[in-house]
Amino acid sequence: MDLSRNVSHDRRVLNDLLRPDLSVVFCGTAVATASARRGHYYSGPGNKFWQLLHEAGFTPTRLSPEEDVSLLDHGVGITDLVKNVAQSHDRGLDFSGTPRVAAHLETAAPRWVAFNGLTAGRAAAAQLGLARRKDVHLGEQPWHVGQSRVFVLPSSSGAHATMPYGEKLAWWRELRSASDASPA
Repeated sequence: MDLSRNVSHDRRVLNDLLRPDLSVVFCGTAVATASARRGHYYSGPGNKFWQLLHEAGFTPTRLSPEEDVSLLDHGVGITDLVKNVAQSHDRGLDFSGTPRVAAHLETAAPRWVAFNGLTAGRAAAAQLGLARRKDVHLGEQPWHVGQSRVFVLPSSSGAHATMPYGEKLAWWRELRSASDASPA
């Protein structure tokens, strides 16, 4: 069952990369302007998503944004909480569509949902009534999205460069280890 959505039919900026039986689905806040322009996830020159993904061990080689669909072959998916806006910052985003995104995630039922950044994790927890924003931290969360375990990562965005790259990578590797240890 393919859970991708056609941009032209529901005005999404980018198609979800979802299907059943994924190990991890990375969920960001909204598609960045550069990604919308190129038509591929995490296309901004300062975004470290593809580097972190590879160096953490999710892919055998470093993929380019144009290869985003091939992530499904590696058991990895991508979506965003805000589906109809492209902007390169998180200010003023309308997260009211989060329950609909959560329903798609529940249908796909990955072992893990990994929020790419505290903003995404906190918005999801608050919108879904699972935790207070202030109680969401980096790492594994005590709440789930459907049956999926939840992990909040430091953002891969170049706009969130306050944390050194090596520290970000350590969190991404922790998720990789946890996802390897999870039953299929």
